[in-house]
This record gives sequence, structure tokens and C-alpha cells, in this order.
Amino acid sequence: MTPAAPSGPDAEQALHTARALILADLAARDVADAEVVSLVEESVAHRRWWVEQWPEGAAYVTGLVAQDVQDALLERHGRWPLCPVCDTGDPHALGVEPELGTDPHWVCEQAGVVVARVGSLGESGGTGGHANGNAGV
Repeated sequence: MTPAAPSGPDAEQALHTARALILADLAARDVADAEVVSLVEESVAHRRWWVEQWPEGAAYVTGLVAQDVQDALLERHGRWPLCPVCDTGDPHALGVEPELGTDPHWVCEQAGVVVARVGSLGESGGTGGHANGNAGV
């Protein structure tokens, strides 16, 4: 008899946590409409398959879902989340660091500063909804 894969409940918990953290960030920046929430659900479904294939990857799901949603929003609506740190120059989105690691954070790559943990944008201050000149969310 083969031992059960460690991904079962741990993977589901990681997926639920990732969903909740990304939704919190979207809500904090007033962009959590039904279409955007659907993007989160699509990413979680995709990452569910991914973590079933690589159970050890459950620890990285939050950052990956954040990046998935950020990419989907860029394609459909514009940059998100906008940097609340830089007030000059063109608006730019925060990045997720580490790209593949535990404890992901939103960072301003231009200023080289950590803005907030993924899931904590509401605690970081600033506005940062969507970029001007794009359809916006």
C-alpha cells in the first residue's frame, strides 16, 4: 500500500488561503468585481491541477496565484496593483517576490521596497487601483 500524497488537505488549504489573500488584496484596491473574482477562480483551478502534479509546490501557491491574477488583469484591464510608493513618473504595478517562494510580498521594483505581504494591501496605505489609459477594473 502506497502512503497518501501529502498534497490532499494541505494543498486544498494552501489553495483556499491563496484565494482569500488575493481576494483581500483585490477588495482593498476596489477591484474585486465578479469578472475579476472569476479570474481568481480560474487561477485557483489551474493551480489545483499544478499542485496535484507537484505536491511540494503547495507552499508556493499564494505567490503563483497572485502572479496569475496580475497577468490576467494586465491582459484584460490594465496594471494591478499600482505602486502606492512612487508618486512621480509613469504608474507601474507592484511585483511579487519571491517569484517562486514562500511568504510572497508585493514590492516596488523601481524603488526597491517591500510594500506589503500578499493579502495585506489594505494595510499598506496608498490607492493603487488601476492604470490610467487602460480599461481599468
